Parts: sequence; C-alpha cells; structure tokens
Amino acid sequence: MTDDRRAETAANLETVRERIAAACASAGRPADEVTLVVVTKFFPASDVRILADLGVRTVGENRYQEASAKAAECADLGLSWHFIGGIQSNKAASIAGFADVVESVDRVKLVGALDRGAEAAGRTVDCLVQVSLDPAGDGRGAAGRSGAGPDEIGAVAEAVAAAGSLRLRGLMAVAPLGEPARPAFERLAGIARDFRADHPAATWVSAGMSGDLEDAVACGATHVRIGSAVLGTRPLIK
Repeated sequence: MTDDRRAETAANLETVRERIAAACASAGRPADEVTLVVVTKFFPASDVRILADLGVRTVGENRYQEASAKAAECADLGLSWHFIGGIQSNKAASIAGFADVVESVDRVKLVGALDRGAEAAGRTVDCLVQVSLDPAGDGRGAAGRSGAGPDEIGAVAEAVAAAGSLRLRGLMAVAPLGEPARPAFERLAGIARDFRADHPAATWVSAGMSGDLEDAVACGATHVRIGSAVLGTRPLIK
C-alpha cells in the first residue's frame, strides 16, 4: 500500500510541477520563481514523509491542532511549514511556535500574539497579510473568504513590520467563491504592486490552488497552495 501511495503521489506531483512550469513559460517567468506549497490537511504524517522523499520542501496546514501535531511528528524532515488557515486569537502564539510562515494574518489583533509566540520560541516567523478578494459589499464570514479588506491591509502590514520577531513577506489571497479566478487575481496583482511601493522587500504573493494555479501564476503568484491535485480527494475527517 505504501509503495502504491508513493507511486500515485509521485505521478500527481510530477503533473503539478509540469503545470507550474507550463504556466510560468506562458507568463514569461522562470519556473523557479514559483514555490509549490503542498497542502496536507487531513492527510497523515506518512504522506508528508512521502512528499519529503519526493523532494517537496514546503507544506501547508490550516487547522492548528492537526498542524502542530504533524509538524512535531515530522520535525526530523527539515520542512518549511506554512500555516494557511484562519487563526483564532488564543491560538496565534502557539502557531508561531511551529509555523515557519503564517500566511493568514488578516487583522491587527493577531500580530501581538504571533510576535510573542515567535519570541518565546526564539525564532523569526515570516508573515503574509491575507487579503480579501470578495467583491465589495459581499462581506466576509461563512459565505465569503477570510482576509483583510482594502482599507485594513496597510494597518496589518505596519503591525507585522513593527514586530520584533515577525518578518513581513507579502500577501496571500484566495479566489472568491462563485467568481472566475482570473479577474480576482488580476485585482490582487494591482494590490501587490501598491503594497510593494510601501514595503519593497515584501515580494511574496501566495495565490492559486489546484483548480486555478495557472491564473495565479499568470498574475504574478510566487507561491501556489496545492492539495487535491497532489494528494487526491481529502479523507472525510471531522
């Protein structure tokens, strides 16, 4: 079973890598400009080990309890762990204790706790400001994606930049539900250009998933977060 799982994962991974390379070629970008973050939510630590053996160095998780346990179990692999899910204020410090990158910083009140957690762990944590790409007026919450609104991005970024144990790296976003991804990622590209005018070193743009990575790469994504296209349909775990 392990051999079958490795072969399946290897084939899927190669297909995704080819998709990324083709998208970069179409956009006139070097393929090494885009980092593949394999999202391992709901998949076992054994799959993380298979991925590491296949050359994957960056993995993403979005649930605190699962992420912290898996990072601890796979600590010997030397992977970069990205936390990409919504953050509860009371979990922020703990997340900063194991995550190398927190992609989902969407409000100022998280920053102090993340900074304290990183400082307590004796590490510097890279952070992305999560931007809402939902159409104006849709609001966020159950029907929309998380993320800071256009008038909130600057304050969140300034708070991260001022934190002693955090490093502002750029922006993250998810395409809105029920809307074509390309126009949303084009909006993100414009937001990112303005953002870099204020924060020149914050050049990362994390966008794109299994179904829309080509659109994200065409619009300047530096990181794509891919789950099902590499690991298959997620197990039904509550």
